[in-house]
Amino acid sequence: MTDNHFTILQPKNWLAPKGYANGIAAVGKQVFIAGQIGWTADAKFVSDDFVAQVGQALSNIVAVLAEAGGGPQHIVRMTWYLTDKKEYMARQREVGEAYRRVLGRHFPAMSAVVVAGLIEDGAKVEIEATAVIPK
Repeated sequence: MTDNHFTILQPKNWLAPKGYANGIAAVGKQVFIAGQIGWTADAKFVSDDFVAQVGQALSNIVAVLAEAGGGPQHIVRMTWYLTDKKEYMARQREVGEAYRRVLGRHFPAMSAVVVAGLIEDGAKVEIEATAVIPK
């Protein structure tokens, strides 16, 4: 599949992934967004609820990306760091709803990693992103 600035890389004999792309090739201005957590601009957590923190972390990514003149459609890669695999698995539908509410139906290459903890006490998820904005 090809957009105006990126191509999804999917080997023909592989099963289609669900909710992400296996690879993306893109041309344009590269934007690297540090790990974002579920807190607001004044460094206050929106909630201790996992899904609420996911939504806020994604909103923070969109805000940083807007500073470069980009939008969610320009994200080509995301890495999610999760503190609780069981909660993530149990709440995937809600996570998907929060994701689509903030990023729409754009599914870049993604990885999810379960970690023992995050630097900020109270953080349940941290998400980093790479975007490519067309010239």
